[in-house]
Amino acid sequence: MNRKPAQVADESSSRYPGWKVAGAAFAGVMVSFAPIVPYTFSLFLNPLHAAFGWKREALSGAFALAAITVALVSPLIGLLLDRFPTRRILLPAIVVFAAALASLSNLGPGIGRFYLTYFVLGVVANGTAQFAYTRTVLTWFDRHRGFALALILTGSGVGSLIIPPLTEWMIETHGWRNAYVLLGGIAMLGLPLTALLVRNKPQTATFDTAHPSASGATVTQALASSAFWLLAAIILLGAFAENGLVTNLASILTEHGVTPYLAALALSVRGGAGIVGRLGTGLLIDRFSPQRIQTFILLLSATGIVVLGYAASPAAALVGAALLGIGLGSETDVAPYLLAQYFGRRHFSMLYGLTWTAYAIGGATGPLTMGHLYDRAGTYEPRFVVYMACAALAAALLSLSLRRDPGLAQLSTEDTAAIPVSSWES
Repeated sequence: MNRKPAQVADESSSRYPGWKVAGAAFAGVMVSFAPIVPYTFSLFLNPLHAAFGWKREALSGAFALAAITVALVSPLIGLLLDRFPTRRILLPAIVVFAAALASLSNLGPGIGRFYLTYFVLGVVANGTAQFAYTRTVLTWFDRHRGFALALILTGSGVGSLIIPPLTEWMIETHGWRNAYVLLGGIAMLGLPLTALLVRNKPQTATFDTAHPSASGATVTQALASSAFWLLAAIILLGAFAENGLVTNLASILTEHGVTPYLAALALSVRGGAGIVGRLGTGLLIDRFSPQRIQTFILLLSATGIVVLGYAASPAAALVGAALLGIGLGSETDVAPYLLAQYFGRRHFSMLYGLTWTAYAIGGATGPLTMGHLYDRAGTYEPRFVVYMACAALAAALLSLSLRRDPGLAQLSTEDTAAIPVSSWES
């Protein structure tokens, strides 16, 4: 009788099957909502204004609508991910996301269609991004959890390194309509590997019904913890600063005399630096206090924002983008690690969804605020960007006050020994 070869159980081995899952998740995140929508949105501002006369605040409102939709839908997606195999959520979400992006090529003078499409993008956003893939990767890793999470989150950085220049090239050579078709095709590239490789680790442990708390804190217990709300506030402020700046970055830099191509390159540099920052963060949080690491990189982000606010040369723009990339966004990278550490994995996706609600609120209000300030002043004044730096600084100060709750920590420790089979089936 033929038997399947035994799986390598050592996470440090390159043959450990969890690394194939993490690799497929990396590829999926690379072409998901996370790198595509925020990092290409500003590239379409001028073409859409030229085509239809839509104002910046009105255009930013579509991004805000998507972010608000993400905020409302993420807890529901988290609930579904806690109950069903991850691929059942990922695969249909990828298809809808790609089709919605491609449909933007058919926009007409009515801005309502633009808003409707961004609403759809917001509904499926976290069904395509690291939010969904993280649930599966957590089932495979414990000792190297931080680095594994960093690896899949790095996919967003790689995507943001490649996709903006490619999109800008398409806009300049073939027009903005064909650029949206291109983005739809790129979004579909994550489908094959996700379908073939992304699945939860088979479990042999049996859930101890006599001790249901052993699998982690309940949602009620987590929401009663100050650590959860501090983490949510840090994420909200970081998202406000990051999205408020990134969605307007190309326009801010071109207004300062930087060419459109170099502005797109700055977006790519931000993404490339994010790769370094995320991998470094992943390695460090497996060894040192994640709270202190998070504080440092948020301070670094605030510095990068200030540099970008006053950038009048290509060199300054690229330096500012690099500093921003190494730092900002890491608070959402550390979040899944901290959530699993503090509250266990029983309701991980639901709690992760609630933190994404905080992220989406910040992500919605940041671009909307910048668009409103621009429409009132008629220019991107440096002080507007400094507001974003202050938000990142506030997040860093909150991170300093984040402490581990001993009671919930005990639940998380016990969680590693007993995991409900129903929650982790493939």
